[in-house]
Amino acid sequence: MASDFEAALTRFAPPLPLAVALSGGADSTALLIACTRRWPGQVQALHVHHGLQAVADDFERHCRALCHGLQVPLRVARVDARHAAGQSPEEAARQARYAALGALARGAGVTAVALGHHADDQVETMLLALSRGAGLPGLAAMAAQTHRQGLIWLRPLLQVPGAEIRDWLRAQGQGWVEDPSNIDPRYTRNRIRQQLMPTLDAAFPAMRQTFARSAAHAAQAQAVLDEVAVEDLARIGEPPRIAALQTLSRARQAHVLRHWLARLDATGRAARPSSAQLQALLDQIAACRTRGHRIELKVGTGQVRREAEVLRWYNCAPSPPAPRTAGDSGPEA
Repeated sequence: MASDFEAALTRFAPPLPLAVALSGGADSTALLIACTRRWPGQVQALHVHHGLQAVADDFERHCRALCHGLQVPLRVARVDARHAAGQSPEEAARQARYAALGALARGAGVTAVALGHHADDQVETMLLALSRGAGLPGLAAMAAQTHRQGLIWLRPLLQVPGAEIRDWLRAQGQGWVEDPSNIDPRYTRNRIRQQLMPTLDAAFPAMRQTFARSAAHAAQAQAVLDEVAVEDLARIGEPPRIAALQTLSRARQAHVLRHWLARLDATGRAARPSSAQLQALLDQIAACRTRGHRIELKVGTGQVRREAEVLRWYNCAPSPPAPRTAGDSGPEA
């Protein structure tokens, strides 16, 4: 009988050629091996060296050795993933990683990147979103397929428990690397993994399936709201006309403004407002009844300003450094 991991890979039908984001951890290692066996000669590996830990060089060496044994081309990028003031280390590393992976994938000439996130990661992501008071986008957690940077990002293992992936690797006699930061209790996700997950697993053994259903419901509801936001944005214009915004309910104003701000850059994060920032902007829109009313509020890493009858957002953050490609290695490396 096929395991959940093997069944997930059987259902996986990505566009080829395919790139696999390879950290060297168990999940990405298993995904790369399985994809390489299924589509020999059609798979490449992408590795991001974050430069944040002394063991980062060991991760890269492991990935190079693995790809050499599999006869898989490997592309490596080195990035500066240090966080800016007011930014979380996890978010800085995540942004740097995806930017680097996108650049590597485009350089490799592929249109799809497979990621090794699994069912436990999905539960942790939902719990992390709840701990931060997230809305539907956060509760929808990670999608099996997303589009950004002109690429398709695929997560074929979201229904597979992490323990099963490790069991599969052990059965193959294949090792992997463990990131020491994954046990650092300073990070909220690690506290969720170490303290909450075992308790939830004992109390609700089916939590991976039920959380996945809840995430799917949240994603479906968000998709409907996004359709409404597209219609509202077409009506109020880009940049938004203040008078047109004022014809909408406050809730719809909030949603269409989030949608507009998310469209302003590639990641949708630089312009992402906090709840307090968005509420302050909504208050100013409601109060804006005279020609001389000034709006100039911090939103995300920039400012929303009133210019005549419309709102504009200006990014005040410096551009992140471009990832450095550390060199490509083909199957002979």
